[in-house]
Amino acid sequence: MVTNLNPQVVADSKRLSTQQSISPPMFDQSKTQPDGLQQTIVDAIQQIEEIIVGKPRQVRLAVCSLLSAGHCLIEDLPGVGKTTLAHAIAQVFGLEFTRIQFTSDLLPADIIGVSIYDSQTSSFSFHPGPVFSHCVLADELNRATPKTQSALLEAMEERQVTVDGQTHQLQSPFFVIGTQNPLDQSGTFPLPESQLDRFLMKIRLGYPDQQAERALLAGMDRRKLLEGISPVIDIDQVRTAQQASDSVHVSDALLDYVQALVHATRENSDFVYGLSPRGGLALLRAARSWAYMQGRDHVQPADVQEIFAPVAAHRLVSADHLSKTVDQLVDDLLKDTAIP
Repeated sequence: MVTNLNPQVVADSKRLSTQQSISPPMFDQSKTQPDGLQQTIVDAIQQIEEIIVGKPRQVRLAVCSLLSAGHCLIEDLPGVGKTTLAHAIAQVFGLEFTRIQFTSDLLPADIIGVSIYDSQTSSFSFHPGPVFSHCVLADELNRATPKTQSALLEAMEERQVTVDGQTHQLQSPFFVIGTQNPLDQSGTFPLPESQLDRFLMKIRLGYPDQQAERALLAGMDRRKLLEGISPVIDIDQVRTAQQASDSVHVSDALLDYVQALVHATRENSDFVYGLSPRGGLALLRAARSWAYMQGRDHVQPADVQEIFAPVAAHRLVSADHLSKTVDQLVDDLLKDTAIP
């Protein structure tokens, strides 16, 4: 049963209209030609956009999470394409895919696996759970109890699980796409801050615009379209792209800008607490990958601005007396923080 269902349709983030000019000696504005792998990633994104119509920014943010070796949380109403997006990314990027449907009776062993006694060998053997995959869809994550939610913590952060004192390494790449329903729906449990912090980004899909919805209504079923998609990139190339993204150059002036944004969240009384050092590192990882996706070998302030809200907003809590949302406060903070 759904109660008080009045979702706010969140518009795609816009570039800051008041963006300040950047001094050429500090930031090189030249755009390098994309290499072959970067162009392949562009082709892969275009394939996904044929399935998820009208949401180019959200598709790119999800792919950015993958290239950053992070995880992506999608919060929205049922039926807007969260599961389809996860399927499309896994299929186009050639990733082994598993889906875990989170329910109130799901147990941690149902996720990570369990040791089973073998009477023939008189020993226990480990039977891996669905988390042992390249791309894991944790569907409706906030419908499970906190104990079950926490079973993902070690896997998402350490890329390993421990069962009966034995550590088992997960596959590489390992990408979790979590989906959750708005908290005003019945049967949901809010994710604790420690769980939210494991997700590099949190995004919303929202309702499609009229043109995109008309294409959905007039076109084929999205699931049938998924069946006809072939991988554009393979797993080895995904690993190479992750390494290349991590090597994108970040200048000292750009570090000053990221540091200024992080400190602004800590000094702003509108937030209960600011970004942690891990949050600052997440900003850099995502900005590097975003720049790589644009065909550049260096990060620009615009890259940080593009990914700042998806990376930072779910790590921040607004003060109780404020009428503004965290997203609105983050937009204000971006406008008020000067580029060095």
